[in-house]
Amino acid sequence: MQAMRKTLEKPLQRSLNLDQLRAFGLVVETGSFSAAAERLGLTQPAVSLQVRQLERRLAVRLVERVGRRARATAAGSELLRHAQHIDAAVENAIEALGDHASAVAGRVRLGTGATACLHLLPPLLRALREQYPALSVVVSTGNTDDCVRKVEENSIDLALVTLPATGRSLEVTPVLDDEFVAIGRADLAPLKARVGPADLAPLPLVLFEPAANTRRLVERWFAAEGLQPQPVMELGSVEAMKEMVAAGLGYAIVPGMAMRGRGAHPELKISRLVPPLSRSLAIVLRRDKPVGKGLRVVLDAIARAGAESKRPGAPRGRPGR
Repeated sequence: MQAMRKTLEKPLQRSLNLDQLRAFGLVVETGSFSAAAERLGLTQPAVSLQVRQLERRLAVRLVERVGRRARATAAGSELLRHAQHIDAAVENAIEALGDHASAVAGRVRLGTGATACLHLLPPLLRALREQYPALSVVVSTGNTDDCVRKVEENSIDLALVTLPATGRSLEVTPVLDDEFVAIGRADLAPLKARVGPADLAPLPLVLFEPAANTRRLVERWFAAEGLQPQPVMELGSVEAMKEMVAAGLGYAIVPGMAMRGRGAHPELKISRLVPPLSRSLAIVLRRDKPVGKGLRVVLDAIARAGAESKRPGAPRGRPGR
């Protein structure tokens, strides 16, 4: 009887707890128990306990300190190699079970820039609400760096941002290109139908705030001609930029989607840029993010919107308005 009890206890002692495995992986990824705790929404002692319990369960040391960083031991590195396959198997199982659910429900947290929020997402979100009334999509706005950081922290589920966006734990998928245009008042020294850096550099410019990826793209466009713009205003909102230009306070370079459809402004003339300048919008996800049915339908809807924007005949701003 005692021998049988030992036989039954052994596999229990060697089994894996997925929460402990995830905590261990994040400690090694971030190099810190406190950073892993922040990502998991736990206290640092709780994460330390999970790792100790996993080490006791497997009877090996998994983490060691090298300087101020926590690193995997040889045994820990071996476990991480297998953990990737374990995560994939668990995600596949969850997704397969999700296919049996009767409805798409739950909450998806999406971070994006203000321009995409105003000029790309409204019809997409309306269609999702009509088709999946039990699905809630919570949208927050910020610049690329803010949104990417929130994805890494898992405080949002996905982001739709202007490239570049990088991170070792991230999967970045471009979905659409958005061509920039120059705008000015139609009745105040109107711009030519096509303008280059040399045409715009001497003018009073209303540009994006310096922290924005879109500002960096515009500055590189000028720098390619050896020019550096001297803005009279730096704003974080495309709609505010448009209003400043409409008030006769300068000229601006804005994403084309901000001047289409409801974004069109009756007092502003659109000019194409020569050479052309565009930004790429991409979906950003954590590589280890489980993609349930709710998140999947949001991802698919954004991908469809991107594909529709590339179709010949898709609506664009009209130069010379």
